[in-house]
Amino acid sequence: MVKKKAIRTEYLIVGNSAGGIGAVEAIREVDKRNSITIVSDEPYQAYSRPLISKYLAGERNMDQMLFRPADFYSRNSVDSLLDRKVEHLNLEQRTARLASGEQITWKKLLLATGGVPIVPKMKGSDKDGVFTFLTIKDAIAIDEFIKDGFQAVVIGGGLIGVSATEALVKRGIGVTVVEMKDRILNTILDETASSMAEETLRQAGVRVITNQTVKETIGGKCVEGVILDSGEKIKCNLVVIAIGVLPRTELVSGTDIKVNRGIVVDRFMSTSYSGVYACGDVAEAYDFVYDTNRLTPIWPNAYIGGRVAGYNMAGVKTEYAGGTAMNALNYFGLDIATAGIVTPPPDKNWDVISQRDDGVYKKIVLGDDLVMGMVFIGDIEKSGMIFSLMKEKVNVANFKQALLTNDFGLAYLPRELWQKHLGNAPAAVNNR
Repeated sequence: MVKKKAIRTEYLIVGNSAGGIGAVEAIREVDKRNSITIVSDEPYQAYSRPLISKYLAGERNMDQMLFRPADFYSRNSVDSLLDRKVEHLNLEQRTARLASGEQITWKKLLLATGGVPIVPKMKGSDKDGVFTFLTIKDAIAIDEFIKDGFQAVVIGGGLIGVSATEALVKRGIGVTVVEMKDRILNTILDETASSMAEETLRQAGVRVITNQTVKETIGGKCVEGVILDSGEKIKCNLVVIAIGVLPRTELVSGTDIKVNRGIVVDRFMSTSYSGVYACGDVAEAYDFVYDTNRLTPIWPNAYIGGRVAGYNMAGVKTEYAGGTAMNALNYFGLDIATAGIVTPPPDKNWDVISQRDDGVYKKIVLGDDLVMGMVFIGDIEKSGMIFSLMKEKVNVANFKQALLTNDFGLAYLPRELWQKHLGNAPAAVNNR
C-alpha cells in the first residue's frame, strides 16, 4: 500500500476564488516566509466567476478570465493543490483529509468554499441538456453542447439567470426565462426597475414568464422541452437552472463552528473556533446597511473579506468594515447599479427620493437621513458617489433634495468627507 503524502502548512486556504486570493495577498504583505497551501476542487487557476457569461458569449477566453497572472502562485510561494477536494476536517488535530487520501496539517485555516447551485426537485432533471451556471466548467459544458437553432429555458430570473440569458442570446439561442416570483431581478431591484429590465429583455427577443415554475423536463435521453406548473409546454433543447446559490457549509457540519444560513464570522472574519476563518459566499459577515451579519454573495465582498481574514491569520489585527449587496451591471445595453435596501419595509418611516424620465430611473432610500439603498437604471454616473455616502454613513439632511439633481457632485459633500479621502478640500467645497 502506497503511503499518501502528508503536508504541513502554516496557512491552509480551502477555495481558490476571490476570497482565497485576497487572503494570500494580505498574508504575503505581512508574512513572506511561512507556507501557504490552497486546495480547490476545480482544476483551474483563479478566474473571475462574474465573467463566465462572457466566456459563454464568446467574448472572453480562459486566459482572459484569469483573476491573477499565471505565475501568481509561484511568485507568492503558494502550494496550489488544484482539482483536489477536502473531504474532512479535524479541528482539534488541525488536519484536513483530501479525497486523494492526502492529509494536511495546518495552523491557521480559511474556509473560502463558496456556494453550490440550488437545484429544485424536478422530474427529468437528469436528462442531457440540463445544466447549472455557476462555474467555468458549467460555461464550458454549455458551450460544447449548444448548436445553431437551439431553444433554451432558463429557470430563474435573478442575477445568474439573466447573465446566462444574455450570453445565450448573443450566441443566437432563443431563450425563455421562467421566474417563480412576480418579477425578474426581484432581490436587487424594486418594481419599477424590474419592469424596465424585463422590457429590455423582451426587446432583445427573450420571452419572460413570471409567477411560474418548471415542474418537469420532458424528452428521451436529451431535453426536448419543459412543462410549467400551469401545464404549459415549452419546446427547448437546453435547460439552465439558475435559481440561486447555497453556502457550501458541509465541511463544518457536526463541528463546533457556528453555522446559521452560512458560517458565522465576527468583524475579524474569525469563526467561533479559534484559528479558523471564513469569507465569501459561505460566510455570514457584517452588513453595514442592515447592521447585522448576513449572506452577501458578491465578488468584491469576498475579496475584501479574504484580505481581512489574511491579515488576521498573519497576526495583524484588522477589522472588516462590512459589505452589503451592491451590484453594477449591464444587461443587453442597460446599465444598472443597485445597493442596500431598495424596497423599504413598512417598519419605520423611510424617505424615498426618485425620478424617472426617458429610460432613466433613479431612486434613493433614506432612513434617519442616512442613505440605506439606491437603484440607478440607464444613467449610473452618480451611483458611486451615492454608494460612498451610504458606506460612510453620511447624514444627508442638509442636501438630500439635491441628491438626484443633475449638478449634484463633490461640492455638496461635507468637508470632513473630503479631508478623509482627498486631503484638503477644494475652495468650492470649503466655501459651502
